[in-house]
Formats: sequence, C-alpha cells, structure tokens
Amino acid sequence: MDETAGLGARIQSFDERLTSPLTIPRERRGALAAALALAHSGDSYLWGALMVAAWFLGGHDWKVRALAGAIGLVLVEVVVIALKMVIRRQRPAGDSGRIYRKADPFSFPSGHAARAALLCILGWTLGPVAAAVAITAWSPVMVISRVAVGIHYVLDVAAGVLLGAGLTVLLLVVLPLVAQRI
Repeated sequence: MDETAGLGARIQSFDERLTSPLTIPRERRGALAAALALAHSGDSYLWGALMVAAWFLGGHDWKVRALAGAIGLVLVEVVVIALKMVIRRQRPAGDSGRIYRKADPFSFPSGHAARAALLCILGWTLGPVAAAVAITAWSPVMVISRVAVGIHYVLDVAAGVLLGAGLTVLLLVVLPLVAQRI
C-alpha cells in the first residue's frame, strides 16, 4: 500500500472515531428530526433570500451587508463545490439527509460550515451587534447538527469553518471597493 493511501485510511479512521459519538441514533426520531431542521437552517437558499430581503427592505448599511453576504455566499458555494468535485469524499453511511445525499453526495468540505463562518465574521465586522450575536449562537449548533444527522464527518465541518473564515477575510479585503459603487 502506498503512503498516501495509508495516510488517507488513517485520517478516515480518525474522523470516524471523532464523528461516531456525535451522531444521533436512528431510533431517536425526535432528536434526529430536530437536528435535521437545524441542519436545513444553514441552507444557502434561505440565506440568499435573507440577503435579498435585506437589500430591498434596508437602507444603505443593509444594502452593503446584503451585497457582502450575497457575494460571500456565492464565493463560498463555488469554492466548496469545486473542492468537493476534486476531493470526492463520500458522505458518512446512512440514510438521513436524503436531499443532501442526492443533490450533493460529497461531504468535504462542509458548505454549511463554511457559510456559518462567513455569516459570523460578516456579522461581527459589518454589524449590527444583535445580528452578530444571534448568528454566532446559531452557527455552532447548526454546524454540529450536520454531524449529528450523519451527513458530515467532524473534519468536514472543521475544514468548512476554516475555508469560510479564509474566504471571508478575502471578501473583506475587496468589499470596500465594491461598497463604493452602491
């Protein structure tokens, strides 16, 4: 066995050991349904709709926030999908989260975790503080729910958070140039 395959197998085994105790058993239907609802609360279409609403309902500051959020959501989505197509790590075995398994069979990195990091950093950078606090309280619960329902491994969501944070820093560098134009 070559060294790369051996390392990959060791990482997979380590990640399965990290993930297993966090996964909700199928028999706990109520807990699984609640976690799945939380997992869906990070879906991109929901946050995209919130950005559109902020654009149309808010003043200039909200337009800047909405534009930053929308650009960030698209950036995260494109980079995550590209990485998933290259890495092609299969989701954990199971049948919960069927919509994710059909639409996106790959788990690494987690787009939901990347999106959560993006929203937290934008919230604290662009405000308002109440939104930042709410998003920061919601984000880890939503991210952990992705593991709890069995559609991500721990390292998928950890990589997603790091990726989302890095992409958000990049976005914040170019945002002043974009914001001047609205």
